[in-house]
Amino acid sequence: MNRTRQTNSVKPRAPKARKAAAPLLSPPEHPPASPRPQHVSGARIGRRAADRLRNGHVWVYSSDMEEMIWPAGSEPPALVPVADYRGLLLGTALYSPKSQIALRLVSREAIGPADWLALLETRLRAAIARRRPMLDDDTNACRLCFSEADELPGLIVDKYGPLVILQILVRGLDSAEVRQACVRVLRQELAPDAIPESILERPDPRIRELEGLSAPDLSPHWAAHPEAPLTSTVFRLNGLAFHCDANSGQKTGAFLDQRLNYLAAADYARRMNATARALDVCTYQGGFALHLARVCRQVTGIDASRASLEVAETNLAANRERLSAEVDWIEADAFALLRDWSDARRQFDTIVLDPPAFAKSRRAVEGALRGYKELNLRALRMLRPGGLLVTCSCSQHVSLADLEAVVASAAADTHRRVRLLERRGAAPDHPAILTVPETEYLKCLVLEAE
Repeated sequence: MNRTRQTNSVKPRAPKARKAAAPLLSPPEHPPASPRPQHVSGARIGRRAADRLRNGHVWVYSSDMEEMIWPAGSEPPALVPVADYRGLLLGTALYSPKSQIALRLVSREAIGPADWLALLETRLRAAIARRRPMLDDDTNACRLCFSEADELPGLIVDKYGPLVILQILVRGLDSAEVRQACVRVLRQELAPDAIPESILERPDPRIRELEGLSAPDLSPHWAAHPEAPLTSTVFRLNGLAFHCDANSGQKTGAFLDQRLNYLAAADYARRMNATARALDVCTYQGGFALHLARVCRQVTGIDASRASLEVAETNLAANRERLSAEVDWIEADAFALLRDWSDARRQFDTIVLDPPAFAKSRRAVEGALRGYKELNLRALRMLRPGGLLVTCSCSQHVSLADLEAVVASAAADTHRRVRLLERRGAAPDHPAILTVPETEYLKCLVLEAE
């Protein structure tokens, strides 16, 4: 595997078994190229990465970079042509010099910055058009743009009623022109009935450090009332009211990917008559708990974050007239509390496990699987016969097969026969691309335990 040496022209050593590489972007049958002019920028990648792109993926890892060239004395370019190890053009990509994902393909052709901005606008309009039918009187919130799934790598756009929040997660999009294009499209495409009152950007501190992004302006990119811009609101999800604050909470403020799984959990609990006592583990701001409270008699939500539970209590108050259950919140570490409760033989009719991502990298998968097994084992020990278990993983690096194996192992250890009722994923506003498996990050299993 070749390692790049970063200079203005980065040229790693060629493997001994390979003939001298062709000039960047030149077909191998061409005669030797003249010395490369200093205005040329481009990337050459290894065979493995080239095959991945040809098979439909859009990422190139830094370890697969063979050559990266940009003009002397200038900053690394945001947009570069990409060639394979023979010099054959593969397309154009966003370049992130500090990231492990060095290239993200945005076109299978050679395009320039102006073409890319036009393409960005076209794709963002198409992404919004795909989501418009998902919005109605009961649900006025959804993800409008989902990064690679909408051919806009590194761009997240979430709509919470009148509040729209952007996340820019790659260096190649970190520009005033990109932000202006996003605002222009959002104002046009959401008009007239759903035009936002504020469009803000919510940075991800971890990604900002990894990508080397600039510090964003925390004031709104656009506001209907600039003297007092809207930064928090109440939005509707499946007929329930939820609070969103652009300056707090995880991700862009709330989770939208579980929207249909919230409904499914409540529907299965009702149909299975598993409605006496329900437990929502890692409830965050009460998503599963409040949906279960429409069909259950008693619901308990657990989370380690006091701030999240305070929002959950606010959400409970906003929905009290729609709910039939007695609801309480417990601030606690889920692992410790479930261990104590399972040892004490506490029982529930329905249990939901929706923990945060345990595996942020492939190296963390082994530890993540131990964590998932522990939660599921404790839940199965507390679930009454015929009870409902809804167990989730949002860890990109943990596959559906991994999650199923973990639950099967927990079932064997607890001597429970577990029946798989349904496999589920994210809501349609978070679509998965078959050739980019990383887009299928959310896994949800609906199970009955005998």
